[in-house]
Amino acid sequence: MRVSTFAKAVAAALAAGAAAVATAVQDGSFTTGEGVTVALAVLGALGITYAVPNKGAGA
Repeated sequence: MRVSTFAKAVAAALAAGAAAVATAVQDGSFTTGEGVTVALAVLGALGITYAVPNKGAGA
C-alpha cells in the first residue's frame, strides 16, 4: 500500500498533537505554554515527516 507523503505527514502531526494535548491536560488546565508546545509538536511532526522520503516496499 502506498501512502502519500502528505498523508504520512498529517498522520504524524495528528499523533504528535494528540500526545501533546493528552499530556497538557493531565493537570486539568491548558495554559498558553502548553498550547505553544502542542503547536510546535504538530508543526515539527509535519515538517520532519514531510521531509523524509518514502521508501519503496523492496528497499
